Amino acid sequence: MGCDHGGFGLKTELKSFLAAQGHSVKDFGTFSKDPVDYPDIAFLVAQAVARGEYERGILVDTTGIASAIVANKVFGVRATPCADPITVKSSREHNDANVLCLGAGLMKIEQARDLVTTWLTTAFAGGRHTRRVEKIQQ
Repeated sequence: MGCDHGGFGLKTELKSFLAAQGHSVKDFGTFSKDPVDYPDIAFLVAQAVARGEYERGILVDTTGIASAIVANKVFGVRATPCADPITVKSSREHNDANVLCLGAGLMKIEQARDLVTTWLTTAFAGGRHTRRVEKIQQ
């Protein structure tokens, strides 16, 4: 997990939630509400996922967009900003997304918990989607 200063509060809440669910969570920062540059944190999380150190990553900024843009620059990462159950589920089933980007300014903690739970428990559907994901990787 990682965040910028705009996502610090939500990331902190989600980190505790995930740990309570039995997930192993590595926190790449930031560790306060002091201003930081989101590309620095997003890049660290994306690199760790791309190297296979972690199966999936979660980034939190104000909208989820900025972190997704950065993470998608890293080969092997399929990052997606999501703010509703339909896009979260589709990102996993159809795109095999491996980095979820949430916007702290767009949701309450309860909604974020539900989205993260859905994202972590939804499997890639494979089938016709496999060739499309392979094209993304190319």
